[in-house]
Amino acid sequence: MNRPVLPSPASTLASGRFAPVLLVIAHGSRDPRHAATVQALVRRAGALRPGLRVETAFLDFNLPSVAGVLDRLAAEGVRDVVALPLLLTRAFHAKADIPAVLRGAPAGLRIRQAEVLGPSPLLLAAVERRLYEAGLTPGDQSTTGVVLASAGSTDPEAIAAIAETARELRRTGWCSVRPAFASASLPRTEDAVRALRAEAGVRRVAVAPYVIAPGRLPDRIAAGAAEADVLAGVLGPSPELARLLVLRYTDALRVRERPAVAAG
Repeated sequence: MNRPVLPSPASTLASGRFAPVLLVIAHGSRDPRHAATVQALVRRAGALRPGLRVETAFLDFNLPSVAGVLDRLAAEGVRDVVALPLLLTRAFHAKADIPAVLRGAPAGLRIRQAEVLGPSPLLLAAVERRLYEAGLTPGDQSTTGVVLASAGSTDPEAIAAIAETARELRRTGWCSVRPAFASASLPRTEDAVRALRAEAGVRRVAVAPYVIAPGRLPDRIAAGAAEADVLAGVLGPSPELARLLVLRYTDALRVRERPAVAAG
């Protein structure tokens, strides 16, 4: 699997000026494991780029809020920010919620919204890492069916992206891969597990949560995996996901034609 090459840490400085602050925007959850996992991931990403300032904010449930972090950055004299949605697909939060809160930022802040994390070969690598950590081996691929279980969305673009990710994962050598959803869309995880059981050549079924951090919907995925042979962990602070955060930040700086979000 080809993996993107990240720029060197020295590139955090350009033309004698500090690089823009990376602001990672997570959804948030009442489950304390969610924020702890997000913070662990952000710390790991920050360690890949010494000298780069990385901040975390949440859309809901957790603090600090996006507005609160933006206000603080502006008060400190920060002028450039890359806002990175900690989301796997382009759904409502990436298309509406995050742009709306960024438009309310203090005047004088230049904000670029980076792309969401998916699709990316690094996400496929993170999924496979979790499957192997759960007990599978590369030798099990040809006889193992995988349920790629995401949180779910009503956005057709997001649903299509999950389906395409499942197809890409299948191309890496797994016997069969089926997408599933914890909410909003069908099939549910348990239905996809049963469907894989009926497929010829599938000797074992594994559920791979295609979610970043624990919470209510990941718990629903886990419950739906009761009849599976293997349940992998959430993507969490995997090395691949940390690298992807830095890659999306770098990509946002390179796309000069993309306008910054108007603040104020």
